[in-house]
Amino acid sequence: MTRKHLLIVDDDEKLRRLLDQYLTRSGFLVTEAENPVQAQELLQLFSFDAIVMDVMMPVQNGVEYTKELRQKGLQTPILMLTAMWDTNNRISGLEAGADDYLSKPFDPKELLLRLKNLLKHQIIPNKEISFGEFSYTDGRLFKFGKRVDLTTSEQTLLETLVQSVNIPVSREELARQTHTQSGRTIDVQITRLRRKIEKDLKHPLWIQTVRGKGYKLVAS
Repeated sequence: MTRKHLLIVDDDEKLRRLLDQYLTRSGFLVTEAENPVQAQELLQLFSFDAIVMDVMMPVQNGVEYTKELRQKGLQTPILMLTAMWDTNNRISGLEAGADDYLSKPFDPKELLLRLKNLLKHQIIPNKEISFGEFSYTDGRLFKFGKRVDLTTSEQTLLETLVQSVNIPVSREELARQTHTQSGRTIDVQITRLRRKIEKDLKHPLWIQTVRGKGYKLVAS
């Protein structure tokens, strides 16, 4: 079996080496970068299965770099490491395009579990639906026949809604399926997904909020 290739982006050399050793022993192929500049060079040379990104780095922080990568179209899962417990900081990372986050200090076993959750195949493409100019088939989203790129968390979120099309899904269930920690995190991810689907974020047609219940995907 081919080993999954991880990129660790962190200016803390000691932590990078510790994670490198631990994740290598856990069966991964690991490459290190001490800043976004090095990371960008590596991304041009290799295809990574996931990125572990520190938030607090000089010159360009992890949130800014994650946003830049997503704007360039990179869909690789990103797990963000943050020493800041403030909820708004973690939300900023998710809004920028991170798929998950872990607060420092952390247990390496939890990091390993979260990485495995991001990497495992969660999509069971057994639904074919359409809504407006969009169609969803074989686990992929299309707009007028053109593929719409989704991050891992966005794809899992949409698949969960598709499996219960026209039926509200609670924030708790969406959080469980996407391995996130709170309903507010789901709200952020729903907003990210809506940006790729809805014309009017204030009055969404397809991914609707159901007061007191959660969200539902409306399809024809």
